[in-house]
Amino acid sequence: MSGSAKGLSGARILAVLIKEFIQLTRDRLTYAMILVMPIVQLMLFGYAINNDPRDLPTAVLVQDQGPMARSTLSALVNSGYFEIVRTAASPAELDEAVARGEVQFALTIPADFTRRVVRGDQAQILVEADASDPAATGGAIAALASLPRTALTRDLVGAVAKPNGDPFEVVIHRRYNPEAITSYNIVPGLLGVILSMTLVMMTSLGVTREYERGTMESLLATPARPIEVMIGKLTPYVAVGVIQTVVILVLARALFTVPMAGGWIALCLGVLLFIIGSLALGFLISTVARTQLQAMQMSFFYIMPSILLSGFMFPFRGMPAWAQALGTVIPVTHFLRIVRGALLKGLDVTALWSSLSALGLFVVAISGLAMARYRTTLD
Repeated sequence: MSGSAKGLSGARILAVLIKEFIQLTRDRLTYAMILVMPIVQLMLFGYAINNDPRDLPTAVLVQDQGPMARSTLSALVNSGYFEIVRTAASPAELDEAVARGEVQFALTIPADFTRRVVRGDQAQILVEADASDPAATGGAIAALASLPRTALTRDLVGAVAKPNGDPFEVVIHRRYNPEAITSYNIVPGLLGVILSMTLVMMTSLGVTREYERGTMESLLATPARPIEVMIGKLTPYVAVGVIQTVVILVLARALFTVPMAGGWIALCLGVLLFIIGSLALGFLISTVARTQLQAMQMSFFYIMPSILLSGFMFPFRGMPAWAQALGTVIPVTHFLRIVRGALLKGLDVTALWSSLSALGLFVVAISGLAMARYRTTLD
């Protein structure tokens, strides 16, 4: 009787089952990541992601110290969408705070606000929004529609009561993306995500493949120093990253009419640092992973939080404080600030210095760790 015609053998199934459990214990990293990944996704999507950001940082310039101005500020805060974090002394200070991304909104109450409200003389306040990310400001801007009707209900009584019409008007100025075009925010952000996915994964898989094939042993036998090996292996991928960057920027302009406001020196410096840092991270992963599967899993373990916590898909300021702190550690967060700041706002190196410094620190730290790991492999 042929083997295919025989019945199932419990002993043979048990033997294979035992062999698989033994294999699980030998490849703990892979299966640990399989278990950790859904937990991380659950935590991020359940707690960190919020499409309706509240308590957005707001700077104010109050030129009217009357009670109606104070009531307006109180109503603004009580809406839950605005948190006053800065009091500016001049319009220029407000402008700089919005441009640098230090605040999401800037409110100006003019000096004649109270007098115009009392006289019914078309009183206005100005709200400027950093609308480069429409999702971050949509809910707050919608909440401003009810502000004139609710802010002064306790102030406008008796002879100054306004039974018909709103006592003042909120003039909203959406800066950097007045038409709330989503592609203006998403397409520049794609540059960071695409570079991360391709460069980190390509480098980690490429070097790990050499370990699997045994060709790395020949390289380890040479007198090449770790830094020399790293430079030699990563330099071709730098060219790949530069080409990807040029292609994405050209298509962003040609297909989506993404504004190119300037800031080219800051953008080029940020791109170079991010490419080198991503390649160094891929090299570091390759020194830890034993197989290409592990290298791919570790790459995704870095890429997924980069997409979710960097402000690419979801508003950064909509996340809780712990998620924002975690997102600040991720290099993609700083790179997106550089790209969007340069392209949409025309910011220069000085304005983007903090993000550029963060990327520089990332490059130094990851390169040092990668060389230390590679040196350990040599030993």
